[in-house]
Amino acid sequence: MEAKAIAKYIRISPIKLKPVVNLVRGKDLDEALNILKFTPGKGSRVVEKVIQSAAANADYNPKMNADNLYVAQVYAHQGPTMKRWRAGARGRASMIRKRSSHVGVTLKEKE
Repeated sequence: MEAKAIAKYIRISPIKLKPVVNLVRGKDLDEALNILKFTPGKGSRVVEKVIQSAAANADYNPKMNADNLYVAQVYAHQGPTMKRWRAGARGRASMIRKRSSHVGVTLKEKE
């Protein structure tokens, strides 16, 4: 059995999320939440929230035991990019890219 949770259109770059995601991949649920609690940065709070949502989804399922869960899959993919313009040198315009992400988590039970 598995439980999933996805957060879409998060206003943080996936480049900033991927190191945080790599910290918790394959870890037990309690260990992953502990790591994220003490990791600085906005990305750790986002990933922690998605993992807690997946754990709540697993808790809702009567066939799953919450004590045996581990982070089987976790990803941070590129979402849509908002493009904005700022005045540049010599009367030109330079583009600002405001990137977004999609974060997904899959929790599975240990055998």
